[in-house]
Amino acid sequence: MTVVILLYDQLMFRPLVVWADHFRFEQAAAQTLPRSWFLNVVRHGRFLQMAVRPLDYVMKQALRAPILNTSVPGPLVTETSVRSRAADAFWYAAIILTALYGASIIVRYVATECGWEDVFTVLRLGAYTLLRVAILIALTSIIWVPIGVMIGLRPQLAEKIQPLAQFLAAFPANLLFPFVVIMVVRFDLNPNIWLSFLMILGTQWYILFNVIAGTTAYPTDFLEAADNFQIHGWKWWRNVILPGIFPYYVTGAITASGGSWNASIVAESVSWGQTHLTAQGLGAYIAEMTAAADYPRIVLGIAVMSLYVIFFNRVLWRRLYHYGERHFRLD
Repeated sequence: MTVVILLYDQLMFRPLVVWADHFRFEQAAAQTLPRSWFLNVVRHGRFLQMAVRPLDYVMKQALRAPILNTSVPGPLVTETSVRSRAADAFWYAAIILTALYGASIIVRYVATECGWEDVFTVLRLGAYTLLRVAILIALTSIIWVPIGVMIGLRPQLAEKIQPLAQFLAAFPANLLFPFVVIMVVRFDLNPNIWLSFLMILGTQWYILFNVIAGTTAYPTDFLEAADNFQIHGWKWWRNVILPGIFPYYVTGAITASGGSWNASIVAESVSWGQTHLTAQGLGAYIAEMTAAADYPRIVLGIAVMSLYVIFFNRVLWRRLYHYGERHFRLD
């Protein structure tokens, strides 16, 4: 697995990083350019050039093919826009009707085995998991945002750290769960607290990756201007770098949040041999009902988790995303 992850980085993502650096739009030249040994081999190796020549020809022909005709007269644009609005209205109506129909099926199926007491129990457990996700995202943000900025401002360091971070992100975090179980049992720790960190163990890297990407993409002109005006310390963080990486951070936090909800199913209920630890939460509830093959309660747990995720995204992440889009765009 380690070898596959390293090859994945060196043969695919590292050449993409080097290639994407050509599209940076800045007045000042980058101090350090990314490098890729594999991309150099492809560029200068005759055998590989001959091997990829047919694919290169097909891609060029595909890019040159006229896919859309943008020269549309004025009256047709108006008619097209009217049809587009009608199609959008029809599409949204179809989605709403389908969602209502699906919700009615779920309610009828869950009602065959579950009562209001089960619903209130699942809602309470979902609130516990929601609290864990919110706290973990806040803690990991405090840790990884400064580290990501430090790495992103140093291209040579980023070139060395990113493969390691990618390996940690790709490595299945649940393989480390037994060691956490041993530690919790050995030191008699509270599972409701210490099992929570397993939820963010594999998803925290999305925050780090996106912060590094945002810092790397931050215009060098702005950094030099801030340095010339002697903007340092907290003022530099508040007025220079944090607004610039905010959209990237929100993207990473949204991904990490969704991954944490998924990970809660295996993180709030873990086993090692004969030892089994459970934390109160919606993930543990779904895991236990799955082990018991209680399908109505499985459906109830998944439906409530979906509602919590939608609620969390609508109330917090969607608003933060639009706020960053309106106030912190660098164009």
